[in-house]
Amino acid sequence: MANKYFDLIDQTFYFPQEGFDMDNGYLTFNRIPLIHLIRKYGTPLKLTYLPSIGRKIKEARNLFRRAMRGQGYAGQYHYCYCTKSSHFAHVVEEALEHDVQLEISSAYDVDLIRRLYARKRLDKKIKIVCNGFKPENYLEGIVGLMNDGFENVITVVDNSHELDYYETHVEGVAKIGIRMATEEEPNFEFYTSRLGLRHADVLPLFRERIKNSEKLELHMLHFFVDTGIKDTLYYWGELKKAVRLYGELKKESANLHALNIGGGMPIRNSLGFEFDYKYMVREIVKNILDACEEDEVPEPDIFTEFGKYTVGESGATIFSVLARKQQNDSEMWYMIDNSLMTTLPDAWGIGERFILLPINKWDRDYRRVNIGGLSCDNSDYYNSEIHESQVYLPVDKEGDEEPLYLGFFHTGAYQDSISGYGGIKHCMIPSPQHIIIDLDDEGNLTDRLLAGKQSPESMLQILGY
Repeated sequence: MANKYFDLIDQTFYFPQEGFDMDNGYLTFNRIPLIHLIRKYGTPLKLTYLPSIGRKIKEARNLFRRAMRGQGYAGQYHYCYCTKSSHFAHVVEEALEHDVQLEISSAYDVDLIRRLYARKRLDKKIKIVCNGFKPENYLEGIVGLMNDGFENVITVVDNSHELDYYETHVEGVAKIGIRMATEEEPNFEFYTSRLGLRHADVLPLFRERIKNSEKLELHMLHFFVDTGIKDTLYYWGELKKAVRLYGELKKESANLHALNIGGGMPIRNSLGFEFDYKYMVREIVKNILDACEEDEVPEPDIFTEFGKYTVGESGATIFSVLARKQQNDSEMWYMIDNSLMTTLPDAWGIGERFILLPINKWDRDYRRVNIGGLSCDNSDYYNSEIHESQVYLPVDKEGDEEPLYLGFFHTGAYQDSISGYGGIKHCMIPSPQHIIIDLDDEGNLTDRLLAGKQSPESMLQILGY
């Protein structure tokens, strides 16, 4: 009976598969020989594989454009990168290389836009969708962009008081979007999203504040289902509600031309992941087209705000197993060289699961284990996967020449932002080093160190020592 770790993975999933393979007994990720990075830089380490970003943008753009062309859809498709998923310059600038538009959500994002402009990474024609609740410094930044000639800034109204500021401070005409608050799924902790305006308030606000204003033009209706794009009655119901509202607004607004369906396109979080992207995109386009034909209004340009989808699959985080702890007859702990809470906060905070695979020792027997982080917090652990409520890894033995290396894959979105990369960490456990992987002009892999392991001095300085 085949009882090795490789056999377990091969029998449970199809392996090798896209992005994952073996080379001389070691795991590769997008053809990257991970063991060479480990030997060069050590662990723990984060890596970003830049070519994945462009590949995902192209895939989504092709899916929407083919679906629209195939159904005779007259509107255009616009791919916006959601900056909050990863603000790193190497990520945003790589996305901009593939002609994306941008979606921002805070005042400091405006400074990021200006820095990118100064670096000649974008021009003033780029479409910038401004989402989120807007304190005065954010409003001031948005208006500053408009008044400085950024001609395609669309500020999405989350609260009606924003309109007062735009009418007073915008020198020309402000392009306005309105976000419709969605109803949450029945098992959620509240009924209606706090983001956006109540469905019943959208038309009255447009009629009272925007329709006859000389300073405001409605260009976009925005909605986003918090649980993401899924083939469920709930998702299709919220989409149809948004499109019907678009039809009502369009009959009274000549400038309205865009429906923004937000983000939420899922990414692979398991080797057994299944999602029919082609079907879902085709159905989204069909639902919008059918509703517009029924309402006898032109179909809108479709905007998406894909952040996690853009950058999530580009990332990986690699640890070494420092020691094994047998705490009772059945529970074995593999203790790693950093904290799961501070490097992969979604795993702790919202129960997010990533693709977990060892880098080496695939020829060993396997066993059920718990993975323990370095912090003293009881919640610093990882012990289940999407397809299985437990974790199986190769048997690690005392005295091995090489430690067991563990990789968490598709970790490129949100983890650094939420953990506060380079800042204060629980138990003063440092941020790991960060490696950037790219391809040169001949298609060869290149690597460079973006940031070394956080030093004690940097953390103590933040703390005031």
